[in-house]
Amino acid sequence: MVQVRLDRRLQGRIDPSDVLQESYVEMARSLAAYLKDPALPFFLWLRMITGRKLQALHRHHLGTESRDAGREVSLYRGALPQASSVSLAAHLLGRLTSPSHAAARAELKLHIQDALNNMDRLDREVLALRHFEQLSNAETAQVLGISEQAASNRFVRALKRLKNILSNLPGILEG
Repeated sequence: MVQVRLDRRLQGRIDPSDVLQESYVEMARSLAAYLKDPALPFFLWLRMITGRKLQALHRHHLGTESRDAGREVSLYRGALPQASSVSLAAHLLGRLTSPSHAAARAELKLHIQDALNNMDRLDREVLALRHFEQLSNAETAQVLGISEQAASNRFVRALKRLKNILSNLPGILEG
């Protein structure tokens, strides 16, 4: 989750393990209160705390840009940084290690970013939650505040939309 949501401008300054360490400290402080009234499943509670820490780090390092109300549109309860198209494209593409593939990989990454940018924000979020964060359908539904059926339908439609967008790009999904 942290890798997918960490703003690329911060990747040189902040390591995902730093975010997790700060989250662990907060979790230790809040555990007793959580155990008295567990409103969320434990895993989602841990994810929520980690997301809050990540959001705080974004605000601290990126200043007022992250505080702009127009940029802080939350798709679900609790503000977390969005999974950016840059991050999602990099994870979709994976790692091609051959130096001869570097230029092709860079071009393909730009095409995938474009495809993701042309998708609805909620579609991108469902893909990030299900595919990259590996949340279950029930967990995704709870995070987004929608029914499990709606989450399932949204995920299938998002995959189809992404495939349709990518199939129109030259050299992608041929065959």
